[in-house]
Amino acid sequence: MTEVKICGITNKDDALCAARNGAAALGFIFYPPSPRYITPAHAKQIIFSLPQEVVTVGVFVNEKSEMIKKVMERCGLDMIQLHGDEPPEFCREFPASMILKALELKSDNDVNRALDYEVAAVLVDSRHAGLYGGTGKTSNWDLAVRLQNKKPLILSGGLNTENVIDALKKVAPAGLDINSGVEESPRKKDQQKLAYLFNVIRAADTKPEHSPLIFQKRRL
Repeated sequence: MTEVKICGITNKDDALCAARNGAAALGFIFYPPSPRYITPAHAKQIIFSLPQEVVTVGVFVNEKSEMIKKVMERCGLDMIQLHGDEPPEFCREFPASMILKALELKSDNDVNRALDYEVAAVLVDSRHAGLYGGTGKTSNWDLAVRLQNKKPLILSGGLNTENVIDALKKVAPAGLDINSGVEESPRKKDQQKLAYLFNVIRAADTKPEHSPLIFQKRRL
């Protein structure tokens, strides 16, 4: 099955529900302006309750590398998602295998720029009204397709039970990142939507077996 990351986790019940249904990774947003912001202390409590195989991802926006490293160690995070305006040089301060770089694709130049990032995967998302993701707006699938076979691709942006099949067929990403599409509200997932989403993905998935995995546990 295509790897799925459920992002914007703020409570233990939602985290365990996502894990039970097959989430390969869970995302914790450490960006205070986000309505899905979680403190490192709270995230740590949730992370330590998760099944060992679930990959934990810290989401940061234009944060200093020293602070990212501190939160990563405190919470026991496996991977880092840089969701702001971080340039390729900033990403090189971390091992490429643990970095996901979120980008909005609006033009050919954006596609070419994505290739400059030495990261585990490029996460294609959408921005709206100055918000760094979590907008519920669909990203540019036509441009995302152009990254195929060039960079490992995670598709995000407005994905839900109604459009995820089309996303899999048109873009065929290595991974999916889903947040607002399975919510009751910005801090609470709809657990029925979560379960239904994974059933839809399993039934429609066309990902080849033995494809390389993006979400990886960190080796301590």
